[in-house]
Amino acid sequence: MTTTVTDPKVLSAKYNQAFNSHDETVLRSLISPNARFRAPGDVRLEGRDAVIGYTNSWMKALPDATITVTNEIVSGLWIAQEFTFAGTHKAALTGPMGTIPATNRKVSGQCVSITRYENDLAVETRLYFDVVQLLTQLGVMPVPSKN
Repeated sequence: MTTTVTDPKVLSAKYNQAFNSHDETVLRSLISPNARFRAPGDVRLEGRDAVIGYTNSWMKALPDATITVTNEIVSGLWIAQEFTFAGTHKAALTGPMGTIPATNRKVSGQCVSITRYENDLAVETRLYFDVVQLLTQLGVMPVPSKN
């Protein structure tokens, strides 16, 4: 089997552009059928359809969502990107803690993704973001009771 080695920076740029234009077809073409994906909230996904489902849930809940890369480091087949995720919460967002109805609030936060590419496809991604910051911006962060 021939291995194609393409610069992860180029592939990540294509992915980010597709995310920003909410182009599921292009996103799907950049993810391996056997991709592994991890995110906050103990999200552990396997397979292209599961990863696309997760991505689509964010794009649908925040239809103006964009990512803007501020720093990136490439090492072999890996790329680490720091980026700002921003958008307006216009539809329900379902996650590990349940469903958050639309709040119509704007959110913006720093995130980091670490992705490995093989044969021009993302095969492994780890996404990190501040869940407390997100829930606070959405106005749904639980407030501890005062005793």
